[in-house]
Amino acid sequence: MDARAIIASLRRGETPSDSDLRWFAEGLANGTVSDAQAGAFAMAVCLRGLGVDARRALTLAMRDSGDVLTWNLGGPVLDKHSTGGVGDCVSLLLAPALAECGAYVPMISGRGLGHTGGTLDKMEAIPGVSTQVSEQQLVQMMQNVGCAIVGATAQIAPADKRLYAIRDVTATVDSLDLITASILSKKLAASTDALVLDVKIGSGAFMKTLDEAEALARSLTDTANAAGCKTSALITDMNQPLAPALGNALEVTEVMRVLTGLSGQDGALAELTAAQGGVLLAHGGLAADAAAGAAMIRKAIASGAVADRFARMVAEMGGPTDFSDCWQDILPMAPVLRAITAEQPGAVSAINGEALGMAVVRLGGGRMIESDVVDPSVGLANLAPLGAELAKGELIGTIHAADEAAADVAERCLRAAYQLSEAAPELPPLIHKRIA
Repeated sequence: MDARAIIASLRRGETPSDSDLRWFAEGLANGTVSDAQAGAFAMAVCLRGLGVDARRALTLAMRDSGDVLTWNLGGPVLDKHSTGGVGDCVSLLLAPALAECGAYVPMISGRGLGHTGGTLDKMEAIPGVSTQVSEQQLVQMMQNVGCAIVGATAQIAPADKRLYAIRDVTATVDSLDLITASILSKKLAASTDALVLDVKIGSGAFMKTLDEAEALARSLTDTANAAGCKTSALITDMNQPLAPALGNALEVTEVMRVLTGLSGQDGALAELTAAQGGVLLAHGGLAADAAAGAAMIRKAIASGAVADRFARMVAEMGGPTDFSDCWQDILPMAPVLRAITAEQPGAVSAINGEALGMAVVRLGGGRMIESDVVDPSVGLANLAPLGAELAKGELIGTIHAADEAAADVAERCLRAAYQLSEAAPELPPLIHKRIA
């Protein structure tokens, strides 16, 4: 086969065959397809589209470009994926909660880029934790703990790793076909039995409208279900941070506050964890329906067992063996804390989530390019939610910074991100829609 012929066919709007796409994915993985050809392929797909059948074929071809994991476990293999937001640390709660309910969760996750935080960065804020493990180590973690949050090995969907980097520099990131294939090739390579997708909309998300989010959700669910993985999507709100903190160690703190009962389960973070977990437990045959599954998740967290399971996972990944007891003492803390208060009274009527995320990046807590080094201690905490009625001098949020100059920059970003009005806004629902 010839890469040029496949690209030319796509450029004319013709649908490529399954064998063409499989050959191209193999070429991405083994290097026989050049960077220029990969970029031309991505642009042709972006402009012309693939269609439903070819989208599924590309996803499976990229999955099969590397290793496909096999399991011999005593329960269903479950996973989730979020399209990215701010203050979203659900994965750290959900993985051990599902494991406590009888599932196995080999969660292959990513790092933060731009305004959204990365799950691996949050785990690595815990001293000693390493998220880079071999496939053999991942299997051992499943047997020992039932859950792990790790990075993809070089052998998992190598075609996607190559194409993703090329899409980033060729303005082809926003293709529905390529987004779908990228996300699902890695998830399907983990041989997941059931998957829930958290497709976010709003000021802190990549998708800004319900129509955009629904199109992506349907593309992902249709493709995954056709590939044999029982999948649903929740379209969830990201017009404010999910947790009241942004930044890696600060978000781990919020997770531990939920797991140890310090903050209860009535916040959005715990609510969304239960909702996603309920869907997965139902899909995996461990609950009668999503409502029953959500109740199982809440009960497991309230019992303290999920905190213990999380601590076991941390220890298995190289962290301290007593994390559930010592987390308040060992998580990194920034040297500069600055309280930001309201300069006038008013209700929080809008929050620019993307601006908050970029404030954390400017503090050093995120990255704009993949090689940036992240400071796990910095971020924003105690953030006022939408609808909060603030008196003059009342707290909007607390900046955790490495120095006063960085805190100055973050203060300007934080104040600009918050809009106060005389009247409180109508609050959006946490979950806008479920796509089954």
